[in-house]
Amino acid sequence: MTALQWIIGACLVGGVLSVSAAALVALSAKPRHVPILISYAIGTLLGAVFLNLLPEAFARADGVPMGTVVLGGILGFFTLEKLVLWRHCHEDTCESHGGPAIEHDHGRSGLMILVGDTIHNFVDGILIAAAFLADTRLGIVTALAMIAHEVPQEVGDFLILLNSGFSRGQAIAFNLLSSIATLVGGLLAYATLHQWQALVPPLLGVAAASMLYVAVADLIPGLHRRPELQATIQQLVLIALGVGTIWIAGRLFPAH
Repeated sequence: MTALQWIIGACLVGGVLSVSAAALVALSAKPRHVPILISYAIGTLLGAVFLNLLPEAFARADGVPMGTVVLGGILGFFTLEKLVLWRHCHEDTCESHGGPAIEHDHGRSGLMILVGDTIHNFVDGILIAAAFLADTRLGIVTALAMIAHEVPQEVGDFLILLNSGFSRGQAIAFNLLSSIATLVGGLLAYATLHQWQALVPPLLGVAAASMLYVAVADLIPGLHRRPELQATIQQLVLIALGVGTIWIAGRLFPAH
C-alpha cells in the first residue's frame, strides 16, 4: 500500500471506530443518568485539554503565542455562544429574559463541542499523515494512539450533545460528520504537509479553548444546582474518573 492509501484508511477507520466505540458506551446510558454523567464528561474535557492538547500545542509552539491563541479562542467561543443565545431570545425560557430553568441549553454547548471536536479531528489527520509519510509502522502506532485518546473524549462529547438537546440519532450523525475532518486534515497534510504543520499549534490551541470554555462556562455551573454534599462528592468522583480515563489512555497509548 502507498502512503496515501494508508493515510486514507487510517483516517476513515480511526474516525468510525472511535465514534462507534464512544456511541456504544454513551448511548447505553439511561436518559435519567445523562445529567449525572455530565460530571464524567467534564473530566474528559479537562483531561483532554490539560493532559493532551495544551502540552502538545506548547511543545510545538515554536514562537506561536499560545497563551494569546487560547485566550482569543475562549473569547471567540463566548461570542459564538452569545450569537446562538440571541437567536433563541424570542422564547419565553430565554435566560436573558429571566425565564424558568430549562432542561437543556438549545444546543449551545453541543454546537461548540462539535466545532472544537472538528478542529481537533482535523489536527489528528495532519499528525497521522505526517507519521505515515515518515514511516508506515510509526503511522500505524500513531493512528492507534489517536483512536485510544479519542474514545473517552468522544464518550464525553456524546453525553454533552444528549444533555444539550440532541437526539441519539443526531448525536451519532454529527459526530460521524465531525470525524470526516480527520480525513480532510490527512489529505491536505499529504498534499501540503509543510504549510499545514505550521498551523498545528494554533489549531490545537483553538480546540483546547473550545473544550475548556464548554467545561468551565457551560457545564460546571450546572453542577451547582445540586449543592448537597452527596451530589458534590458524586460529581467530584466522576470528574476525577473522566480525567483519569484520559490520563490512563495517554499512558497506555502515547502519541509519540
